[in-house]
Amino acid sequence: MGLLEKVIEDREFAALMQKNIQELIVHFFQKEQNFGILCRISDVAFNPPLPESINAEFRSLTLFFLAGYTFESAYVQDDMLVFEAGFGPENFGSIVSVPLLSIMQIIIEETPVLINLAHYKEKEKLEEQEDTNGIENSMKSFLSNPENSKFLKK
Repeated sequence: MGLLEKVIEDREFAALMQKNIQELIVHFFQKEQNFGILCRISDVAFNPPLPESINAEFRSLTLFFLAGYTFESAYVQDDMLVFEAGFGPENFGSIVSVPLLSIMQIIIEETPVLINLAHYKEKEKLEEQEDTNGIENSMKSFLSNPENSKFLKK
């Protein structure tokens, strides 16, 4: 395994990237700054599920732009960015849940302002839940600022 692979597959690196992604997204919520996310579509959940005709149009890396109602509906819950969006010509409404670590880039005006190289693995996510002390401490410091709590749903 090369040096880069050791870094991007490291659980602590993934936890740091997740924290950075969350803090940057909440910062943009506070500044009312619209942004795009480039994410792995295979990790994204839609509720209700999208019709197959719409699903078929997604690429493996898909860009979602959060603006207008989509931006207003967005929040961070647990390790997910959640927002409501309309898809296809009928504007089929669905609640979109994106794991923070599945966000490969955060984009403003076509320029990436964050690039995430952490290699997201479900197995690592489960191990992380067993050792949540560091994450809980970082969340406590994050939530100690009362301004931040309004961007999170319990």
